[in-house]
Amino acid sequence: MKYAISLVLLAVVSVCPADWPQFHGPNRDNKSLDKGLLKTWPKGGPKRLWESSGIGEGYSTVAIAGEKIYTTGSIKGQCVITAMDMDGKKLWSKTNGKAWGKSYPGTRSTPTITDGMLYHLSGIGNMACMKADDGSPVWSVDLMARFGGRDIIWGLAESPLVFDDKVICTPGGKDVSIVALDRKTGKVLWRCKGVGDKPGYASPILVEYKGLRQIVTVMSESVVGLRASDGKLLWRYPHKVYFDENITTPIFHDGFLIVSGCVRKGTTSLRLNVSGDKCSVKKQWHNAMLDNKQGGLILDRGRIYGYGESGNRTAPWMCIDFKSGRSIFKSTPVKSSYKYKNGCLTFADGMFYLYSDDGKMVLASATDKGFEVTGSLRIKAPGKRPTWAHPVVSGGRLYIRSGDKVTAYNVAEK
Repeated sequence: MKYAISLVLLAVVSVCPADWPQFHGPNRDNKSLDKGLLKTWPKGGPKRLWESSGIGEGYSTVAIAGEKIYTTGSIKGQCVITAMDMDGKKLWSKTNGKAWGKSYPGTRSTPTITDGMLYHLSGIGNMACMKADDGSPVWSVDLMARFGGRDIIWGLAESPLVFDDKVICTPGGKDVSIVALDRKTGKVLWRCKGVGDKPGYASPILVEYKGLRQIVTVMSESVVGLRASDGKLLWRYPHKVYFDENITTPIFHDGFLIVSGCVRKGTTSLRLNVSGDKCSVKKQWHNAMLDNKQGGLILDRGRIYGYGESGNRTAPWMCIDFKSGRSIFKSTPVKSSYKYKNGCLTFADGMFYLYSDDGKMVLASATDKGFEVTGSLRIKAPGKRPTWAHPVVSGGRLYIRSGDKVTAYNVAEK
């Protein structure tokens, strides 16, 4: 049996269609479970339901569980986690230490919620567990102090992967690269040594293939696979990118991993070769044009979609074939800013939600020739900073994070 597994397939018996309990959703593939959504939008975009401001500056997106919405932001130098009800009313706010205040200040990591607990990693390396209902602290671990973690240029950004009894964290120390903490107590379950790289900016995924469960993540200069049971390093594939900007979370499907890097690094397919409790990888193909930076990739019906940062600036939104890596189309459904050149996306009910770095979004379907736009909206007053937080579609709503606010739109047919 070949499939990707993530947090909720293991830690939760069932998933409500309105839940999006971690970064990139229930299966960490950035694809919503929603059905019955609008295929076209009226002029000006879908109906805005509410806007909640004052949550702090940041690039983290929202997590949704138990009819609560969670996100993070930097307020007066503090990393603040905020919980809201489904009408955008703030329920509680708690701090997870100081916020990242250096280059591109603001929060990064999106909270992960499971079994009534919330897990969050701050930009300076504080891993915290709180009760999701009221934010009461349960435990916290300073990854930098405890494991010799190392700072990276733009701050730690991974959103915690939680499965079974484990929380996976990447301190990226010279000795300890990745750790598994007990999700109830914060105690160390295992340490992975030997990678040598600093942390990347990506979030890990949990893969099961041919009976072997492994954690796959991207470090500063490589992609690595670890045995999920004990953290043993199974394989390391070099993946050096400009300024160590390994940001895109890998995709797994049918025995292959898809990884991507910016500044013409491009997108690569790696074949997993599993034998018992061991694994190696081999490059299957490489597409130099789809050099995704931080907007994420989506795999749907044998095709990979995303934004190529510099491979083709006139038509940066791309589609390539999953099996061969062949480019299928280049398209310009929505333009991003000249300065940042970035776009992010999500997928729901057969449609793509494409979001630019300056607050513009379009609804689009994909054809063999490109994206066909069927609706658009523009965020009012998106803030001074680029809109890099990935959009979320959950429970018939579209959630957009920008500046110090979250805005909710009704995208359900009824």
